[in-house]
Amino acid sequence: MKVFLLLSLLAPVAVLSQFYLPQDCDDIYQHDNTKPSGVYTIYPGGPTTPLHVYCDMNTDGGRWTVFQRRMDGTENFYRPWAHYKSGFGNVAGEYWLGLDNIFLLTMRKKNELRVDMEDFEGGKVYAKYTSFSIDPENYGYTLRLGSYVDGGAGDSMSYSNGMKFSTYDKDQDTWGDHCARRFMGGFWYGACMHANPNALYAPHPATSFTDVSVSWLHWKGANYSLKSITFKIRSVSDAVAVQEQE
Repeated sequence: MKVFLLLSLLAPVAVLSQFYLPQDCDDIYQHDNTKPSGVYTIYPGGPTTPLHVYCDMNTDGGRWTVFQRRMDGTENFYRPWAHYKSGFGNVAGEYWLGLDNIFLLTMRKKNELRVDMEDFEGGKVYAKYTSFSIDPENYGYTLRLGSYVDGGAGDSMSYSNGMKFSTYDKDQDTWGDHCARRFMGGFWYGACMHANPNALYAPHPATSFTDVSVSWLHWKGANYSLKSITFKIRSVSDAVAVQEQE
């Protein structure tokens, strides 16, 4: 009888554990705030679509879901639309999470954006934005960006606000030519960009080509090739989101 009672008490715990499906890194943190930074499985599209992602649990309070990371040039980012749509790379290293996955993450919750970057001289800065989301594919994955919060990097993303995503085989920019081909990346180009995080990776100043390296205009200029850059999002409460928009 005691064994039966014990099993009855434990059953709900097992069920809760079985159906714990975090949508993002914030959910993982809220479930266990002792988790370190690393690769985790989340379910932004539901239980049948597990997704591996890198969670930054240290920076500025943690809970960040990383959707883009450049750090050593091991991954080719000059890729077609299909790759940027579904995602590519190694989540333990360099990767792009995929536009469909980014849309799912930003559709379910309000999120803020942080962009961390480093130069080859050891300098580190960041740019933070009060909100970040993208539209679905039939609207070109249009970028919706909130206000810039200073982090030393300068505001190089607001120029892309309201822009559709472009790759070398799908031109959705506002320029008369083709930004993704000319500047060798995939991004929310206008005519064309103030940031080019998915361009060619090369130790500065190894490349002699202008405007085609991993860059952030308002920090190091368009022709400085950054050592690393990481885009990450974190859910914010409705109250915080409203306050920041005022």
